[in-house]
Amino acid sequence: MAWSTGKWSLSKALKNLVSQAQIDESTWEELEDSLLGADFGPDLTESLLASVRAEVERIGTTKPDDVGAILRDALEEQLARYDSTLMLTERPAIVLVVGVNGVGKTTTIGKFAKFLTNAGRSVVIAAADTFRAAAVEQLSTWAERAGVQIVTPEKEGQDPASVAYQAVEKAKAEGIDIVLVDTAGRLHTKSGLMDELGKIRRVLEKVAPVSEVLLVLDATTGHNGVLQAQAFLEQAGVTGLVLTKTDGSAKGGFVMNVQESTGLPIKLLGLGEGIGDMTGFSPQAFAKALTD
Repeated sequence: MAWSTGKWSLSKALKNLVSQAQIDESTWEELEDSLLGADFGPDLTESLLASVRAEVERIGTTKPDDVGAILRDALEEQLARYDSTLMLTERPAIVLVVGVNGVGKTTTIGKFAKFLTNAGRSVVIAAADTFRAAAVEQLSTWAERAGVQIVTPEKEGQDPASVAYQAVEKAKAEGIDIVLVDTAGRLHTKSGLMDELGKIRRVLEKVAPVSEVLLVLDATTGHNGVLQAQAFLEQAGVTGLVLTKTDGSAKGGFVMNVQESTGLPIKLLGLGEGIGDMTGFSPQAFAKALTD
């Protein structure tokens, strides 16, 4: 996996454990501090610690460097409880992409479009963030980079649901496989904007089912990501998460808290700023990246 986790406090702590002579109470204290520092939260930290300690006792190891491997297995098992499969069998498959401003939603759509075309799927993007001309321009640039079509508003401030509807109609008429619908970057605390998001979904579902509603979360968000996910789940029926900005020193433990509190799987990872920097989610690779 191409993203760097060298600065993550959890991986640092596991490397420090190797220098210890044997597993003792300080081992568990350091691991607990590191899990909390990586935004796993108190409940998940307690659960993971209990699981790792139980396995250490079961196999009877006294080697500190075994702790990292056992923790990795526990993380992988936890992550694998959620199905990360993208449900895109409908034709056209409609994907709503939602999230607050600043999380990388526009770049995510461009990279996702490229990811899909690399897999042999045809794509059209709906620029349904109609209240910011800059958003439409940026998305058009990313659509061009990805080599896909885009439906843009006929005028600034056009009803977002109508733009999304036009894109779906275009996909049906031209046999395009997948429609990616951009939505305005909404604050999850603004009920009017969240209601508008619900309207887009209702309008689209009159002509075709919505296959996925993907919530984009910034890996640096921390616990606030849980609140965002809960709000969007309630208003927009989110089906999965896209984790962005995983290429730096961000702490990603919070995403496991999101999964625990909402049941939402991670479906995509943004690895960098390039058009090809997106991949599907692998519990094994993610657990390894957290602990290496």
